Amino acid sequence: LNPQQGVSINLENFALPELFQWLAEQGGLSQAEMLKTFNCGIGMVLVVAPEAQVQITAMLKVMDEDVIELGRVTDHPGVQYQGTLL
Repeated sequence: LNPQQGVSINLENFALPELFQWLAEQGGLSQAEMLKTFNCGIGMVLVVAPEAQVQITAMLKVMDEDVIELGRVTDHPGVQYQGTLL
């Protein structure tokens, strides 16, 4: 990414694991605090060119990895979230 780019993350594309739901409830944590403090169960993130997405997804699935499309690179600096986590 260059300084003029950012990412848009769709929170509806993954299910928040029970452990993180419990942490949010027990700690009275807001969605913003959860996203700032924890990885919320997301392991590894790859940023790939759109034309490579299908091939890379297929390769990862052959290796028995779970693959989700978490978001997209944008022309707006920073991180924007769509949807809700909690």
